[in-house]
Amino acid sequence: MGTVEPQIATEAQQQTDGFQLVIDALKLNELDTIYGLPGIPITDLTRRAQAAGLRVLSFRHEQNAGYAASIAGFLTQKPGICLTVSAPGFLNGLNALAHATVNCFPMILISGSSEREVVDLQQGDYEEMDQLAIAKPVAKAAFRVLHAEDIGVGIARAIRAAVSGRPGGVYLDLPAKLFAQSIDAAAGKNSLIKVVDAAPRQIPAAEAVKRAVDLLRSSKKPLIILGKGAAYAQADADIRALVEKTGIPYLSMSMAKGLLPDNHEQSASAARSYVLPEADVVMLIGARLNWLLSHGKGKTWGGKGHKDWGGQKFVQVDISPQEADSNVRIDAPVVGDIGSCVSAFLNEIKSGWAKPPVEWLNAISAKKTTNVAKMAETLAKTPSPMNFHSALNVVRDIIKANPDAMLVNEGANALDFTRSIVDMYKPRKRIDVGTWGIMGVGMGYCVAAAVVTKQQVIAIEGDSAFGFSGMEVETICRYNLPVCIVIMNNNGVYKGTDVNPTGGPDVAPTVFVKGARYDKLMEAFGGVGANATTPAELRKAMEEAVRSRKPTLINAVIDETAGTESGRITSLNPTAKKK
Repeated sequence: MGTVEPQIATEAQQQTDGFQLVIDALKLNELDTIYGLPGIPITDLTRRAQAAGLRVLSFRHEQNAGYAASIAGFLTQKPGICLTVSAPGFLNGLNALAHATVNCFPMILISGSSEREVVDLQQGDYEEMDQLAIAKPVAKAAFRVLHAEDIGVGIARAIRAAVSGRPGGVYLDLPAKLFAQSIDAAAGKNSLIKVVDAAPRQIPAAEAVKRAVDLLRSSKKPLIILGKGAAYAQADADIRALVEKTGIPYLSMSMAKGLLPDNHEQSASAARSYVLPEADVVMLIGARLNWLLSHGKGKTWGGKGHKDWGGQKFVQVDISPQEADSNVRIDAPVVGDIGSCVSAFLNEIKSGWAKPPVEWLNAISAKKTTNVAKMAETLAKTPSPMNFHSALNVVRDIIKANPDAMLVNEGANALDFTRSIVDMYKPRKRIDVGTWGIMGVGMGYCVAAAVVTKQQVIAIEGDSAFGFSGMEVETICRYNLPVCIVIMNNNGVYKGTDVNPTGGPDVAPTVFVKGARYDKLMEAFGGVGANATTPAELRKAMEEAVRSRKPTLINAVIDETAGTESGRITSLNPTAKKK
C-alpha cells in the first residue's frame, strides 16, 4: 500500500479544474480583486479565489458589486471584475454592466449559469436563463466558455474587449458544469494567456492633428472641454501642458474636475453659461456632445431653438471615429488614444503659437469674478435649517483641506450643487453618476474607491440616491473602510413637501419618512453615526471621520423645501414644467 499512495498523490497534483483555471487566468493578468456575491454555482470559486490570494469583496446586492467593479476599471485602466450567481444575480449585475458600457468603463461581469443543453431545450433548470443573449445588447462584447481548456482564451478575449479602443462592459458566461471539469495541469497551464498590450496606442493621423491646430490658431474665442475620457487616459501632465501652453480657457466635465485644479486661472467653470454660446472653436478632449452638453445645440450654444446650433466649429479628440458628427458637424476630428493625441498636439504647437485674444480672456475673467462673488455671498449664509449651499460649503472646505480624498457624488440636487460648489484639485478624485445620470452607484463606488486608492472616501448622497444601495454600509463596516457618507436629508425626492392631492392616507410618491435617522443604520453595523443640523455640527463630524478613518455616516438635516424638481435637468421631466 505504501507504493500506491504516492502514485495517487502525484496523479492528483497533475490535474487541475475549471475553478483553478479561472483563478490562475485572473492572477496571470494581474486582476487581483473580485467584487461580487457568493451563491450557486460560484460559492466555491469565491472561497478558492480568496485562498489563492485574490481579494474577494462580498456585497449585499450584485448591482452594487457591479458598480464597484466598473469604477475600479475607470480608476485603474484594468477591467474591474464582478462575479455573480446565475439568472436573478446576473440580472442584478446587468444594470452595472450597461452602466460600464455607456460610460466607457472597463469591466467584466462573470456569471455562473445553467447548463446549455437544458437551457436550449427550456427544460426548467434551476435559475434557467439564456444569459449570453440577454447580455449582448448592453455589453461591448459577450462570450461563453464551455470547456475548461478554453477558459484562458475566454478571459483573454474579455480583457481585450474591455480595455481596447473605447473601453466598456464585457460579459463572460461560465456554466456550472465548467467549474468541475478536470484536465491535465500542464495542459491547463499552457492554455492560459497573459494578455500583451491589451490597449495598444492608437496614433492620430498627422494631417488630422494639423487640421485641428490650424482651426484653433484661427479662433478668436477658443475653448477646451475636458471629459471623463481625458481623466481615464491618465495623460495628466500632457493635458495640463497643452492647456497652459495654448492659454485656451477650459471647462471640465464633472469626472474630469481636478485634471487641472478647479481654481486654475484658465478654468472657465464659473463662466460656463457665458463661454459655451460665445466660443467660436471648441476642442473636445474625451468629452461627448451628448445631453450633458445639450447635444451641442440649443440656447446653451447660442442657438435660437432646442434643435439649433450656435455655429461653433468643433475639434473632437476621441478614440472612436464613430463619435464624430453624432449630434453636430465636427470640423476637425482627431481619432486616437488621448495620450497620443495630446502629445501630438504639443509637438504641433511648439513654435509660432499665439495665446487667445486678450479681449476673450478678459471677458471670461470678468464673468468669473462676478459669479464667484455671488457664489461666495450665497455660501456665507447660514440659514436654519441648513440648505444645500450652507452644508456643501463645509464639504468644500473639507475637500480643500484633504485634496487626496476621493469624492463620490450622486443624487439630483445633491449631485448638481456639489458639482458646482465643491472644487477638486487632483485628477480622478471625483467619481459620480456619469453619462447615464443614474442613481444607485454610491456605496459600490465607495467600496471600490477605498480599495483601489486606499485613500479617505467622502460620499455626498441625496437621501433618495442613498436608498438604492444603503444596505452596503454593512459591507463598508465589514471591511472597515475609510468611508464618510454625508446624506443630504430633506425628507424626500427633490424635496419633502409634496402632498397627496386626494387627501388620502398615503403620502405623496416623492415623500419619505419625516425626520429619518440614517446615521442609526451605520451604527447598527458598528460604524460611527452622527446627526448634523448645523454647519458647525457637520464640520465637526466630517473632520472626526477623516481623522479616525472609521466608517461614518452623517445625517445632514437640510430644509425640506431647499430642493428643486429634477435638479438642473428640469427639461427632462415634463411634469416639472407645470410647477
